[in-house]
Formats: sequence, structure tokens, C-alpha cells
Amino acid sequence: MAQDQERDDRDDADDQDDRPSEPVEPPKPRLALHAALFVVTFIALLYTGAGYGGDLPENATWGDILRALPSGWKFAVPLMAILLVHELGHYVAARIHRVPASLPFFVPAPGISPFGTFGAVILMPGRIKRRDALLDIGAAGPLAGLIVAIPVVIIGLSQSVVEPLPPMYQMEGQSLFYLAMKRAVLGPIADGSDVLMNATAFAGWTGLFVTALNLLPIGQLDGGHIAYALVGPTWDRWAKWAHRLLLAVFAFNVVRFLIPTFEHGGSVAQAIGNSTFWLFWFLILGWMRRRTGMNHPPFDAGPLSPGRRLVAAGCLVLFVLLFMPTPWATHGAPRLEPLKMADLSAFNPSPGTSP
Repeated sequence: MAQDQERDDRDDADDQDDRPSEPVEPPKPRLALHAALFVVTFIALLYTGAGYGGDLPENATWGDILRALPSGWKFAVPLMAILLVHELGHYVAARIHRVPASLPFFVPAPGISPFGTFGAVILMPGRIKRRDALLDIGAAGPLAGLIVAIPVVIIGLSQSVVEPLPPMYQMEGQSLFYLAMKRAVLGPIADGSDVLMNATAFAGWTGLFVTALNLLPIGQLDGGHIAYALVGPTWDRWAKWAHRLLLAVFAFNVVRFLIPTFEHGGSVAQAIGNSTFWLFWFLILGWMRRRTGMNHPPFDAGPLSPGRRLVAAGCLVLFVLLFMPTPWATHGAPRLEPLKMADLSAFNPSPGTSP
């Protein structure tokens, strides 16, 4: 994700300058910090991959973890490649347009994020003044990451197996793009069965999911930059409605999972877990809006070339194809059956015994 740090308005005279960004001092490289975050994030991905592959025993000791870490490479290496190429796409585009930008800051989150990381971010001090620069920098990351994610998904799915679904199982999000890839790689899948993703397929799926999140056309996300560059300042008003639409997706999941639980019995905690991701993301984006602002600073009035308009429209279409209404869900928990009177006798102490 690429994020502007400078949010203040500038004089009209500055806007007439043909420089691609405000004249600010480039970020000082902090190579030790960037390298440390990269290494820690990679270790976190190894840990996540080892756990996904079932190589971490319950109540694992530090020795168990160290021995299991290498087994997580089939998840860690491809996902790290996707994230790194995504951020380098932003960085290279910024350098091409002479926009100062930092190297990627990776964010490790072992045991917190189901993926072991919250991704990465590059910081760009100052304001991107040119419309084409804003579009190129915003679009370069998702497109570059997707170029890596697609073959990772293909390789992972081709090495995974299709099995009948067990009584209780977790289902990954099914975007239109991912469904098409499953059909292309595995062919038709019978009802009651699905692919059991191996670690590489999970890494590729995570890359698709992260790309979809970044392409949300809201605020300082990549999709927000792209939509603003395509539509212009009026998009700031529409972005607020796009943000609120996440509540509609949350409501869809409530209707899908929580209401049937109350009507027919089931695990309320499971239904809440299946329903609340987009509510959580709505709140996160709201917090980001208060911290950095939802609106973009103004850019010059120059038009986008037809080719760049096509790229911007293509990115928004990709967002629709990659979007997952339910990113993951647990299915098949035993339903709560009403207690029968005969069942209560098991809880009654025998005469003459103490409780």
C-alpha cells in the first residue's frame, strides 16, 4: 500500500508547477529497520506456514517452533514474494515519476493475523501533484503483486487435492476470479466436495485477498488513489458512500449466518466470526480516515491518457472480480437441539447423594 503523508492544501501557484510532487526532502533510508522488519515478517510467515501444514504440535516449545519453521517455506516464500513485488511496484513507479518514497515497511503479526502479517506500506512525504503519477503509483502495486499471485495460485491448486467436505470445515472466500481459477485448474468440483488448499495455494489465495483489500476505492488505499485519479475530486464524496457500503456487506453476512443460527440453532460465536470481518474493516478504515483523512489533496487539471483510463477502469473491474463477500467461514458446527425431559434425568443426583 502506498500512503501520502502530507495532507494540507497548497497555494494555487504551487499547483501550476509541473513537478510530480511537492518539493520535499526524500525519506532518509533506514536500512537496518527495513531489513529487520523484513526478516521478522518472513519468520512470522514461516511460523504461520508451519502451523497451516500441521507441523506445530500443541503447546509447542521454542525448540519445537525452531525445528518446524523450515517446513513453512511453501507458504512463506510465495507470499513474501507477492507482498514484496506489490510494494516494489509502488516504489519503482514513484521513482519513475520522481516522487520521493520510502522502502517498504513490513508489518509482522504472528498469532494476530491469520496470515502472520498485516502486509507492508511505503511512505511518500509530500503531495503527488500530477494525475498520471497518482494513477501509476496506485495501480503499479496491485498489478505487480497480482502478476506473482496468479501463478502461485495455479501451482498451489494443481498440487492440492479435492476431497469430500467433512462434517465441520472452514471455507476460504470465493471471489469470481478465484472460482474461475479453481474451475480452470481443477475442472468441475462435485457438490459436497472442495479443494483442500496446500500451503502454496493458501499463499496465492492470500495474495488475491490482499490485492482485493488494497483495491477498495476508499481513502488512502491503492483503489482510492486509482479512483481519485480517474474521476477527480468528486470521488472524495463518493468514497464516503463506498466506505458505508461495507456495512451492507456486513448486513449480508449477518442475514446469511447469524439469523439462521437464531432460527434453527447453532453456534452463535461461529456465526459472529463468519459475519463480522467487513464490520471490522469498516471500523479500521474509519480510524484511518480520522488519522490521515479520507480526501485526497488536489492535483493538476491535466487529463489522463486513454491508456491510463483503461488501466484505471481495469483495476476497478479487477476489484469487483477479486472481492470476497465472505473472506472465510466455518461451516457444519453441531446444532443445538432442544433438551428433552428425559435428558434432564442425567443431571439429577440420585436420592441420598449430595450434589
